Amino acid sequence: MPFLKRTFQNPSRSALLDAQSKKCGTRATVFSVNGDQYTGEWLDNKKHGKGTQVWKSGNIYNGDWKAGNCDGYGTFSVLQRNTKTYAKKYCGEWKNGMKHGHGVYLYNSSSVYEGQWNENHRSGWGRMLFNSGDIYEGEWKNDKEHGFGILHYANGNLYEGSWRYGAKDGNGKLYYRDKAQQYQGLWVRGEPKCGTLEDLGEHGAQPAKCPIPQNKLMDMQKVLQEAKLAHLNR
Repeated sequence: MPFLKRTFQNPSRSALLDAQSKKCGTRATVFSVNGDQYTGEWLDNKKHGKGTQVWKSGNIYNGDWKAGNCDGYGTFSVLQRNTKTYAKKYCGEWKNGMKHGHGVYLYNSSSVYEGQWNENHRSGWGRMLFNSGDIYEGEWKNDKEHGFGILHYANGNLYEGSWRYGAKDGNGKLYYRDKAQQYQGLWVRGEPKCGTLEDLGEHGAQPAKCPIPQNKLMDMQKVLQEAKLAHLNR
């Protein structure tokens, strides 16, 4: 059986010099071979403390560092190629190089999220202003509305209730401003399944074009409960 000699890849000269520099404390701008540059504090040859990182792409992070990663409070900005200006994208808390804790993120679509993050994902309690004018405030999980939340529609309608992975799911009520009506009941994957729709008689509201006929059920609550159980056991 032939003997295969193990080969070892020697680190580059720049990597050796960087390891031997033993950077600690505040330093002037340090330029990397890949085009990145960092100005700020160091500890044990790692970015640690306050500092500013400018990537080759032009994007900038300015804030706290810990053991070589963005950690603490900081701001991340993106270079706009067409105008040569910087646009803030995220301002808030970081952990191990990821958005983690409370922060504000500005999307390219002009939507804005403010709330809790967990490892770069919207998770916890947060408020999202969509470019459509809709506003959601409530619980999130892995970038989806999940748990309890309130959605204020731009047209004045309002939903309050349960969400599951970005869709209305569970018990909730939807108020129709233009009709002065309110639906309350069970939702499944964003669709109302069983519940009640009532006229609220709001002053100045337009009457419903198709008024709801009077309910003739002997035990309405029992029928609704049976319908809910049928969907919940799907």
